[in-house]
Amino acid sequence: MYRFDTISEYNAFNNHETLHPLVSVIDFSKANPRTWGVEKNVKVNYGLYCIFLKDIKCGELKYGRNYYDYQEGTIVFVSPGQVLEIENDGKVYQPKGHALVFHSDLLQGTNLAKNINDYRFFSYNANEALHISERERQIVLDCFAKIKFELEQSIDKHSKKLITSNIELFLNYCNRFYDRQFITRDNANKGVLEKFEELLNEFFLSDKPVTIGLPSVAYFADRLNLSPNYFGDLIKKATGKSAKEYIQNKIINVAMDKIFDKNKTISEIAFELGFKYSQHFSRMFKNETGYAPNEYRSLN
Repeated sequence: MYRFDTISEYNAFNNHETLHPLVSVIDFSKANPRTWGVEKNVKVNYGLYCIFLKDIKCGELKYGRNYYDYQEGTIVFVSPGQVLEIENDGKVYQPKGHALVFHSDLLQGTNLAKNINDYRFFSYNANEALHISERERQIVLDCFAKIKFELEQSIDKHSKKLITSNIELFLNYCNRFYDRQFITRDNANKGVLEKFEELLNEFFLSDKPVTIGLPSVAYFADRLNLSPNYFGDLIKKATGKSAKEYIQNKIINVAMDKIFDKNKTISEIAFELGFKYSQHFSRMFKNETGYAPNEYRSLN
């Protein structure tokens, strides 16, 4: 297990001078050739925000139980506390590419501190890396160059704001690139949406609502081998609704069918759908349809 909690530690590992104690732009071509020791599988624990733009494939990259959708020219995002596992063939290789690395302390008192959680791709974890075009790659490198320029200046009262503003600009570009990726991978996304719909149908045709309760976004994301954030963003882009809204619509549609069965009480229907308390079901039903369940039954 390799662990990097400070900028100086990571700079030293990659043969870089520490120009600022809380942020660095890394050029991996300056690092020594890597072997990651004699171990075939190496785990790296980062106590930092790290954005990697790799120009060479250096082994399969795993996060949690899943492999990253990772290749040359791909951007990988890591937030503090995440662990990456690198599977390599034991051969020596020269790393290439670039990275932006910053400590969470850099964000204190800045606009970026308020917005950092809006960049949901730091929580993407499986088959979800960002694939960029050559033009997008140049934008990334330009952003890195602006940050590096500021790091090379004497630190003054403007430094922190200029550095964090340029990091925020870069992250906003990444949001745009991900939106583009959701569109260009439309066929793959449609496959996920179809599988999601299939899993929803299977869920309510089984006894799962009774045994495990209401379905969650995390449940379906796990079944589809996606992180909840990526799954939620994908569904939002594909349907205009959040994954939670999509699930709630399905619950209401199933409930409407069940309400026609006058042999069942509203409490029985709520229990069959996975609600612990019938009043929670009644409240959701009225919010979505404008009618209480009994009123809807009477109208129909």
